[in-house]
Amino acid sequence: MGNSIWTGARPERDEFSHRHIGPSDAEAATMLAAVGAASLDALVDQTVPAAIRQKEPLGFGPGMTEMEVLARLRAVASRNKVLTSLIGQGYHGTILPPVIQRNILENPAWYTAYTPYQPEISQGRLEALLNYQTLVCDLTGLDVANASLLDEATAAAEAMGLAARVAKSKAQSFFVDSACHPQTITLLRTHAEPLGWALVVGDPATDLDPAAVFGAIFQYPGTTGEIRDFRPQIEALHAAGAIAAMAADPLALTLLASPGDLGADIAIGSMQRFGVPMGYGGPHAAYMAVRDAYKRSMPGRLVGVSIDSRGRPATRLALQTREQHIRREKATSNICTAQVLLAVMASMYAVYHGAEGLAAIARRVNRLATVLAAGLKSLGFAPLSTGFFDTVTVDAGDRAGSIIAAAAAAGVNLRRVDGSRIGISLDETTTPEIVEQVWAAFGGKPDAEALSPADSIPEALARTSAYLTHPGFNTHHSETEMLRYMRRLSDRDLALDRAMIPLGSCTMKLNATVEMMPVTWPEFGQLHPFAPEDQAQGYREMFDDLSARLCAISGYDAVSLQPNSGAQGEYAGLLAIRNYHLSRSDAGRDICLIPASAHGTNPASAQLAGMRVVVVGCDDSGNVDIDDLKAKVAQHGPQLAAIMITYPSTHGVFEEAVTEICDIVHQAGGQVYLDGANLNAQVGLARPGKFGADVSHFNLHKTFCIPHGGGGPGMGPIGVKAHLAAFLPGDPREAGSHAVSAAPFGSASILPISWAYMLLMGDGGLKKATEVAILSANYIAARLEDHYPVLYRGAEGRVAHECIVDLRPLKDKTGVTVDDVAKRLIDYGFHAPTMSFPVPGTLMIEPTESEPLVEIDRFCDAMIAIRQEIRAIEEGRWPVEQSPLRHAPHTVDDAADEQWNRPYSRREGCFPSGSSTDKYWPPVNRIDNSYGDRNLVCSCPPLSEYAEAAE
Repeated sequence: MGNSIWTGARPERDEFSHRHIGPSDAEAATMLAAVGAASLDALVDQTVPAAIRQKEPLGFGPGMTEMEVLARLRAVASRNKVLTSLIGQGYHGTILPPVIQRNILENPAWYTAYTPYQPEISQGRLEALLNYQTLVCDLTGLDVANASLLDEATAAAEAMGLAARVAKSKAQSFFVDSACHPQTITLLRTHAEPLGWALVVGDPATDLDPAAVFGAIFQYPGTTGEIRDFRPQIEALHAAGAIAAMAADPLALTLLASPGDLGADIAIGSMQRFGVPMGYGGPHAAYMAVRDAYKRSMPGRLVGVSIDSRGRPATRLALQTREQHIRREKATSNICTAQVLLAVMASMYAVYHGAEGLAAIARRVNRLATVLAAGLKSLGFAPLSTGFFDTVTVDAGDRAGSIIAAAAAAGVNLRRVDGSRIGISLDETTTPEIVEQVWAAFGGKPDAEALSPADSIPEALARTSAYLTHPGFNTHHSETEMLRYMRRLSDRDLALDRAMIPLGSCTMKLNATVEMMPVTWPEFGQLHPFAPEDQAQGYREMFDDLSARLCAISGYDAVSLQPNSGAQGEYAGLLAIRNYHLSRSDAGRDICLIPASAHGTNPASAQLAGMRVVVVGCDDSGNVDIDDLKAKVAQHGPQLAAIMITYPSTHGVFEEAVTEICDIVHQAGGQVYLDGANLNAQVGLARPGKFGADVSHFNLHKTFCIPHGGGGPGMGPIGVKAHLAAFLPGDPREAGSHAVSAAPFGSASILPISWAYMLLMGDGGLKKATEVAILSANYIAARLEDHYPVLYRGAEGRVAHECIVDLRPLKDKTGVTVDDVAKRLIDYGFHAPTMSFPVPGTLMIEPTESEPLVEIDRFCDAMIAIRQEIRAIEEGRWPVEQSPLRHAPHTVDDAADEQWNRPYSRREGCFPSGSSTDKYWPPVNRIDNSYGDRNLVCSCPPLSEYAEAAE
């Protein structure tokens, strides 16, 4: 009978794309009718220039089902070998409390949230980040911390940049402790060279000349474990007008004197060992803390305390105007993210354990390390240092290779520091049995009487200052209390699990559960980034296939998966261009052309890559002004290194002249960097590498479904044409590799998300997702155009995957600001679109393909209802200062206010048209940003001070 038994009975394949793409076919037909297009194909033909259209399919075949993808991922994961990792070098085994894993890492209320630019709907994660900053300040003994950086090595580079900005010394050299982790030294070289700074690497005790440097960084404890007292060097640096930075292990700081106590100006490090899995390199939250005098020069984001319109304390992002969005080519950092989700996890780990719990973990780790050292000494392998916290290094001579192999055979990875030295780093997962396995690899088991270890924490460096005294770190130690605390915080926030987040350029699409599941599998989460390659064959298979798919999608020839943010991708791509020109003895090419409408990270990245920025104007339609481009190319031709463009443009249209732009730059000898932020509008329709671009980064947290996590994690791999492949970032452990992240594959453990998305969607699903994203944006433009002007359209009147509505005429007429509309949208249950970018006084709206028609209509209805409220102001029904827009958002306190004296009713304010019984209530009223910047508080003050601030 063959397969005849299935005739007419075999169930249809359950295509995942139908679950990812929000509008059904019937809804899509309704939307097409509204925009006046006969079909999706016709709409795309009217939107995407024919000259760049992709003719052939991607070649991925049909999408897989969820069960098939999980099976594929399980098979790949099984090829990774999870050994006990004692490699150290800044990465450690951890125990993530299950209550945090389930309620933070695996909870969409936390991982689907956007960057907390709208503080009224972000109070939960902002409090968690304030806890993080307090944790960092307390451990480091410094005054102000930011809300996390990408990894320890890039944080060290940021510390070097900060030192150069604030040092009184005019020297152009920076000293690096040779005991810093190798990947840190490599990244410092990467960042220093384009900026013209010289690195001096050596022993601080003998090689540091304070008068010859603008700053120095020391590792504490050192990469091989030694604890050293840097007070003499720090005092000498200060006397010479230089800045002292320390890279410090936060768990060790529970037992060691803090960097602040030693006199340091800056402290950086990784919070990975505070409950965050190694993940083959990331994502992890790095930290930075500084003395108060330098807080306004610190890169990244700070969470600060302000007050709302009722005078109650409320948190917000502080000093936002310092960011590169404002400073552009004058920026000193291109940071565009914070590792929020991981910083939240680390802060919750500290909240759960408290000061006593953290110290207990540290003492146990240190005790095991001292026992290990005593045993190794009795076996003939004396530790190279008597002062250490968790890492013991010995010289094993010509036996080093065989010892490491024996340990690996027993399931334990040790570190090969160099030819003969072996490093062993213990952590909170270490057991006495593991210590015995290490001894066995060294050739035996020591006698019990040999195990009387000496104290390995130098008395002069023992910690005496208190930390984590705030009630927040001394309250939630039972699982019941912890569970309720995290739930209470998440209830204060508005994330993608509650409502559409229509942010232009940020692509807040579905992060499907099936894509997220592998992140917490041990086979992906528990690998050390420097584990032997034969233990990561599953990762290698995934990397190869993911890279091939990115090449097929983009039209490039090679990919690096290393950059762990979009801004890092920009930086890596520009470094590739720079090094390409240098390889051709073309060192004079240092001009980077950037359109006036570009993302702020573009000019910041160019500046950090050693390029000079020249701005190219835009025409009235928002496109690159071709005449101005030709003039700038003619003026700077021999010096032209690159142009950075965003496609579709930052104005939300497909520029017809994109190939002409590429040709003009190429004819002058320059390279084309195409910002991949808007690749969401191209997948399956156009390939940047085929229509003229030389390099792009891909925001995997946008187009390819890695969630935003409250502002991080992200991944920004870059694709390049063949001539640039030799200049991609290399292994960060190798000097001269131009690495841009601390781990070879960046935040590797979140790459399964994007890979799973591609497997699930297949050729047809990926292309249709792009088409529906374009359809949804055009539908919103059609619904809103009679109420708000749509600022830019393409040649045939279409927008790309996002549209910009102009509120400036309304402000001129009524005084209603873009901020008023953004805050009023909260009352309707929505996060605001992107505000005042790329044009001040506008809203950039991107619905993505994942939103169903009912949610898109709900948003459009809200925007139209707000327009009617603005009309009431025009007609004199309400003065703008007493309107629901100016008082938005409204809280439960407003609904229960017995002293209501506004010209609109409580129902009109609190339950606007379309509100439901399950509406979202913001926990605070509108926050006073100016007050917060004038009274900057960046760590948890005592509750009494909160009350005083509100008076």
